[in-house]
Amino acid sequence: MKITLNSTEVSYFTLAAHVDTGLFKYFSFLILFILYVVILCANVLLIVVISMNRSLHEPMYVFLCSLFVNELYGSTGLFPLLLLQILSDVHTVSAPACLLQVFCLYSYGIGEFFTLAVMSYDRYLAICCPLQYNTRMNSNKIARLVALIWIYPLLNNIFFVFCLTARLQLCGNIINKVYCDNYYIVKLSCSDTSVNNILGLTHIFTVILSLVVLILYTYMRILKVCFSGSKQTRQKAVSTCTPHLASLLNFSFGAFFEIVQSRFDMSSVPKVLRVVLSLYWLTCQPLFNPVLYGLKMYKIRIVCKNMLWRKKL
Repeated sequence: MKITLNSTEVSYFTLAAHVDTGLFKYFSFLILFILYVVILCANVLLIVVISMNRSLHEPMYVFLCSLFVNELYGSTGLFPLLLLQILSDVHTVSAPACLLQVFCLYSYGIGEFFTLAVMSYDRYLAICCPLQYNTRMNSNKIARLVALIWIYPLLNNIFFVFCLTARLQLCGNIINKVYCDNYYIVKLSCSDTSVNNILGLTHIFTVILSLVVLILYTYMRILKVCFSGSKQTRQKAVSTCTPHLASLLNFSFGAFFEIVQSRFDMSSVPKVLRVVLSLYWLTCQPLFNPVLYGLKMYKIRIVCKNMLWRKKL
């Protein structure tokens, strides 16, 4: 893997958004470390709860389990390097490690959208086509959907990161962020990046936007059925769909800001606010999802209570 800087190999990148905060860096490290531990514990707990209880071996909970695994994957792609950078006086990262982080974070983001889309499709079948649900959402289809959730983002980012970005000739090595970002590396290129830009924008406006439209369409159909159904149907739909919609809106907001910040001049926005918002979609979602689903999903809540009650006894 060679990334050249004025015909010489770039061995590292500098993450310039980190600032010298003196002793405050230890407080920042502690807060983020605690956040990372809480994210790990919350997601692992729900993965274990779903895996160990037969009553939760339903399509919706299988997809939820995949979602929690993705949160662990994305968090691990961000936090270890971020925590090391906070304590370091020189905010540099090797080129291979930087590209690896880009690969992990981008595949996490795409995997999140795919998982939310699959979950919305599952809820659509369960609420709008209940009589056909068991035949249309069988074990083979569940396995294929889970494979799609993981295989597509990984293959997609092998192409974008290691086949396109890694081959660029660069005229700089300073990334104005606190973590590695693909588009910021592309902007450092001395060579023509039109292929990267066209393919990147095409992917955003076809695959990602299509997934968001699919999710919104399925929930519009679900809401239509709810308003025309009984009170019990409405309550069931609201209890299962509210967490999905909240998760989608939360993640879409963070991802949208990241795209805007990468593509447009955001120098008028305070630097601290830019850093906080750029970390929002990578830190809030992995914590937001297990808390939201753990509290809102009745079956998960009951199983967790039973486990804790047995331990107390």
